[in-house]
Amino acid sequence: MENLFKLKQNNTTIQTEFVAGITTFLTMVYIVVVNPAILSSAGVPFDQVFMATVIAAVVGTVFMALGANYPIAIAPGMGLNAYFASVVASQGLSYQVVFGTVFLAGILFVLLSFTKLRETLIWAIPPSLKFGITSGIGLFIAFLGLKMSGIVVPNEANMVGFGDLHQPMTLLTLAGLFITLILMARNIKGALFLGMLATGIIAYFTGQLEFSEGFTSMPPMPVFFDIDIGGVFANGLYTVVFAFLLVTIFDTTGTMIGVAEQAGFIKDGKMPRAKSALLADATATTVGSMFGTSPSSAYVESSSGVAAGGRTGLTALVIAVLFTISIFFTPVVGAIAGLPAITAPVLIIVGCFMMEGLARIDWKTFDEAFPAFAIILTMPLTSSIATGISIGFITYPLLKLVTGKGKDVHWILYFFGIVFVLQMTFFPAH
Repeated sequence: MENLFKLKQNNTTIQTEFVAGITTFLTMVYIVVVNPAILSSAGVPFDQVFMATVIAAVVGTVFMALGANYPIAIAPGMGLNAYFASVVASQGLSYQVVFGTVFLAGILFVLLSFTKLRETLIWAIPPSLKFGITSGIGLFIAFLGLKMSGIVVPNEANMVGFGDLHQPMTLLTLAGLFITLILMARNIKGALFLGMLATGIIAYFTGQLEFSEGFTSMPPMPVFFDIDIGGVFANGLYTVVFAFLLVTIFDTTGTMIGVAEQAGFIKDGKMPRAKSALLADATATTVGSMFGTSPSSAYVESSSGVAAGGRTGLTALVIAVLFTISIFFTPVVGAIAGLPAITAPVLIIVGCFMMEGLARIDWKTFDEAFPAFAIILTMPLTSSIATGISIGFITYPLLKLVTGKGKDVHWILYFFGIVFVLQMTFFPAH
């Protein structure tokens, strides 16, 4: 362990790393429930997503542990799974075709991780757009949680309206939300997981949660390469591929930098072994798509493990082992996933986490503020992350040009701005 993870060099111990790994796992284990629940709504078999979620998490996190030696966990990303479901639902596509877009995005991400283009793309896109994209996804996720639970319902006059608080599902969601909010406010470790647990216990005693199939079982067989790559090209889903790629790059890079700064890894503005760390995410996305899940990302919940003292890949290895064990509890996961009230509070609160970047947008400078605002407004209202990104990439270069700041914009933004205008003009369905 000492030779592999350099524990003494990082001022940590095996015991500390184990505690850190358990802490991070407890804060992010909700993904094993939430991801299959969201993707199964798009028609993907529940068992397939469950196994794919665990496989992607284990592959990415083990790669991170052994390749980069960072205490950062990888798993299918929140927001990206909601986007996946929305693409399937809104465009009438099969989930196999959309998995094709995830696979291609993963391959591109792997290739970009070996080149300078990835860094160019990251640095070329201004902070206001990055924060706008993340915040827009946050609103999108929170809105999804509100709809799933019945807190927000369709309304003919206003499109959406407030739900019926007499409905058992809505009441249970609100109870779970307030419990989780109290745990979060009190800085209780594993608050999201404990909130789900408390909601589940309430549901069990009210008869809304039943374990008719028991608690443990042999894991379901993984489904391999249930993908239609040809359908991606036949339907012209290039924007979808780009959206998956772009958001995954930003989510992962932002999370890694944040966790690395918190742990003290960044020296002279540089992050050692960054290429290996980014390859971990790219590999998990590609492998995950082959088994049946949406793109993977570094998890911001990794910061809870760092706060508990995690400093090396041993923390990540512990997380991967715990994910592997979870596959033997499929009946429990399935029963929980069938009750939106357990997962909806997590979606709402994670949406709040993703709004943090709004504070760093220069709202007093109009040509910086409006493109970010347009992204944040468009994503939840159109239920499309890709549309939000497109609007941002079109308005930002345009406003900079007319204010005489055109030279401040990287050429790659002009390129994608033109691509998105053409795409929205001639291929509006996609």
